[in-house]
Amino acid sequence: MKTGVNNDIQPTVLFGISSVSRWRIVLFLLAVPLLLALSLLLGPSSLGLPDLQSPVGRAILNLRFNRLVMGLLVGSALSVSGVVFQAILRNPLAEPYVLGVSGGAGLGATLAILFGAVAFIPLSLPVAAFFAAIVTLLLVYGIARTGSGGSPSVYSLILSGVIISAICSSLIMFLVSSASVEGLHNVIWWMLGNLQPVPLQQRIMSSILIVAGFLVVWMLASRFNALTLGREMAHYQGMNADLIILVGLLASTLMAATAVSVGGMIGFVGLIVPHVTRAMFGPDHRWLIPLSALSGGTFLVLCDAFARTVLAPVEIPVGVITALAGGPFFLLILQRKMKNAWIA
Repeated sequence: MKTGVNNDIQPTVLFGISSVSRWRIVLFLLAVPLLLALSLLLGPSSLGLPDLQSPVGRAILNLRFNRLVMGLLVGSALSVSGVVFQAILRNPLAEPYVLGVSGGAGLGATLAILFGAVAFIPLSLPVAAFFAAIVTLLLVYGIARTGSGGSPSVYSLILSGVIISAICSSLIMFLVSSASVEGLHNVIWWMLGNLQPVPLQQRIMSSILIVAGFLVVWMLASRFNALTLGREMAHYQGMNADLIILVGLLASTLMAATAVSVGGMIGFVGLIVPHVTRAMFGPDHRWLIPLSALSGGTFLVLCDAFARTVLAPVEIPVGVITALAGGPFFLLILQRKMKNAWIA
């Protein structure tokens, strides 16, 4: 019986995802384990597993696996934070650095390293990074709210974040310039970004914090869909937009600060991954958030594998690789938006 609808071109919907995106998701989920396995096989000398019959070979494989876990943890936190910031600010260039969150977390972690708190209190690094990031976020929010005469606008948040981020960077440079040789080496290596395994206790705590932040923002995914259409649209749907923005900022700050505390200042992951994931799977945050987490973790793991093999036996900090990949990407987005007379 004819219904007047061409069933050959009608999209098949599975939980809100069209048939095209559904197959992309299936292919992506099949590709991720293969890419992660490839990262375990990549070594400074050759492609393959080390000799598992020797203690050295087992130690090398264990180190690679721990770095894979660190990459998944840090990459997913940074990418999901980028998704949330882009949704809240409605700005395609937004990421944890734009509001000074990463800069504040970096300042707190730098203080913990230089004053020796890490040696005596194992969890001092993520705690210091988180509280410094929260203080920075509240400062940015307060300045933006005062300048806007009430509820902060997108533009006031961005401008306030850029200013506070610059101040945090200046303070970090001042601390580094006055540090001892040992402290200078530790801070510089940490600032460049690396996925060296942290103590197990810190890794467990960081995992708990990142998973908690992820669950919060995922529960708010449908609200973020409304926020991307504007605060007025969210208000008309009966949502408390200010509360959603505040909770989203706090949860994403928790994830970004925790990632900075264990991985250092790794930039551009929160910018590249959300854009690529959104282009592949669509803008629905109910899917964009978990897929970005998986994409960000896989991307950072592959960057780390490339960093330890491209100039072997010399190891490049993974933050250098992400910056080399993210810099041109950032300029491309900026150029495209400028052509469209986009202002933010």
